[in-house]
Amino acid sequence: MSRTWTIKIILIIIFIAIMIQSGVQFYMHRHYQLEHLAGPGVTRVEKLSKYCKGLEGTMADTHVFWLEGKEEGGKMLMIANTHSNEPAALLTALIFLENAVIEKGTLIIIPQFNNSGSRGTRPGDGYPLYFEIPTEWGSKKFRMGNRDATPLEQWPDPDVYIHYPDKQLLSYLDIRNTNRTWPGRPNGALMEKVTFAAMEILRNEKVDLALDVHGAETMFPVTNCIVAPERSVRIATMATLVVKAREGFDNHVEPSPQGFRGLSHREIADFSDSLPFLLEAPIPFLDQPTGPKTEKLLLDGKDPFLLSLSKQQKLFVPYDETGWPMEKRVGQHCSVIQEIANQFSRKNAERAILIKNVPRYADVVTNGVGFYFHDPAKWTKDKIYLN
Repeated sequence: MSRTWTIKIILIIIFIAIMIQSGVQFYMHRHYQLEHLAGPGVTRVEKLSKYCKGLEGTMADTHVFWLEGKEEGGKMLMIANTHSNEPAALLTALIFLENAVIEKGTLIIIPQFNNSGSRGTRPGDGYPLYFEIPTEWGSKKFRMGNRDATPLEQWPDPDVYIHYPDKQLLSYLDIRNTNRTWPGRPNGALMEKVTFAAMEILRNEKVDLALDVHGAETMFPVTNCIVAPERSVRIATMATLVVKAREGFDNHVEPSPQGFRGLSHREIADFSDSLPFLLEAPIPFLDQPTGPKTEKLLLDGKDPFLLSLSKQQKLFVPYDETGWPMEKRVGQHCSVIQEIANQFSRKNAERAILIKNVPRYADVVTNGVGFYFHDPAKWTKDKIYLN
């Protein structure tokens, strides 16, 4: 055999080995099961497919957790992981899921709203496959997801996405973005079925408050805020004023644009009686002018390029050598969510939603996110749900 053929065979073997290794990593990430621990406040668990049969048996189906108080009151829906590359939302939802007890009213939690998006990542941008949160009992491992559902669940993409029902023309990718497919439809694309199912929960269960939890770049003006349509603005404004005065972190209100369709806060307002809010906390990891997209950057939010831009006043949030760690992002979400419920309850005593046993901003910053996660090895097995 000639030297040339020997080299070719070696290169082929190396190529095949790399493909096999990559395929195994992709498969393991896609099928990694995150443990959702149903805490003392959880009274029942359903699947999202209950509200749209077209989701049944697909990777888009996901768990819906109900926390119902002994006293009737209002209802609040919390949606996390609409965009699965904004993990502070998921971590916040799991803190509520494992710890919250409802004294009055009902809290409904969908921790992984875009379950398909959570099972793919963005290797072309150097995203890590996983990240870990330290706890008192070890660490809790999470999949790092993507903004959109994977093509394995929904394909092909159209040349242009024509939004239903407004017929606004959107990017072809937006048909896999669950913050562009509201209000959805039962016979549409898979992500339209996901948002339709959530709308059915809001309408059928007469939900008062709908909270969609997100993260946004420090260079994006709509960050560190609550996005609210006209009828939700008063509650959102009171919530931001209270957390700033009592807890010392900045948060402001952004109006929901009427001309941009498919967004949760816009379509929920127009197609249901619920009061919608979209929460944004800064996530430096998503900014483009950063160093490598590492697990460390994801968790501590420290980047020299962003620090330089901050000194030039190019960012829309305060930024210094301390970065924007996960504790601040999750703590902010915990406080804002509870304050929205408090402000609604003060004006609607009969429909009050009273939540206890959930930390606020200072608690999470001091203790860390992992402090509020429980050890699955010590949890009742039938109270653990894989997703």
